[in-house]
Amino acid sequence: MADDDVDVDWNGPELETLIEGAEPAGLLLAAEHLLQVSRTEVPLEEGTLERSGTATVDESDRVAAVSYDTQYAVPQHEEMDWRHAAGRKAKYLEDPMNNERDTMLELAAAPIQQALGG
Repeated sequence: MADDDVDVDWNGPELETLIEGAEPAGLLLAAEHLLQVSRTEVPLEEGTLERSGTATVDESDRVAAVSYDTQYAVPQHEEMDWRHAAGRKAKYLEDPMNNERDTMLELAAAPIQQALGG
């Protein structure tokens, strides 16, 4: 072997398996963070809307979701003219999604970095 030759072993399939195995945990961490932050902004009267929030991950599609499950969740989110208690507001899910983007990306990446030994 010449002095300038480099011997490389490519472990792509093994790395792909590690990454795919860690993705759901990262997605769930990011979704749970979004849920936590959005719960501090969700309109609050009796707490039913706040308690209906959930974070889920579809591992097969590699998708995370945060949702609120009441018949008035969407109107409360979209109606900008409705009055809310101090600190509570419409866009209680959209705004945290935009404001917490960098944190959520870091949380999603952490299990992958850990799986890769970083």
